[in-house]
Amino acid sequence: MLGNKEAVEFWKRALDALALAQVGVKIAPDGAANRAYYAAFHAASALFAMEGRFFTRHSAIESAVHTELVHKGRWDKELGALYTDLHKLRNIGDYGDVRHVSPQEADDAVAAAIRILRAVHNEYPDTLPFDMPSDTPGFQQ
Repeated sequence: MLGNKEAVEFWKRALDALALAQVGVKIAPDGAANRAYYAAFHAASALFAMEGRFFTRHSAIESAVHTELVHKGRWDKELGALYTDLHKLRNIGDYGDVRHVSPQEADDAVAAAIRILRAVHNEYPDTLPFDMPSDTPGFQQ
C-alpha cells in the first residue's frame, strides 16, 4: 500500500506523543495538551499516509479530517469535533498567555487522543498496532 513506511513512522510519533501526554497530565497540563494534540495529528497523518496522501500544514490535516473522514462517514462527528478541540487546546497550552490548560482539560485531551488513535488503528489494525489496557480512560474497543 502507498505510504506504508511513512505511515508507520507517523504512527510511532503518535504513540510517543500519547505516552508523553499521559505522563504530563498532572505535572504539566499545557505540555500534555500539546502532546495529546500531536498524538492525534500524527495518527491522522499515518491514516492519510496509508492512502498515499500527505499534508504539510496543520490546517490541511484538520480540514481533511472533516472532509475525508467525518463528512464521508468514516468517523462520527464527535471524533471530528474532538480533533478540532485538541487543536484549540494545544494553542491555549502553547500560546495562551494567562490562560493555561487545567489538569482536567489535559486529562480529557488524553482521552480524546486515545479515541482518535483507536479510530485510526481500527482502519489499519495490522499496520498501525495499538494496545491499550481496556481500563484506560478513553479506551473503546
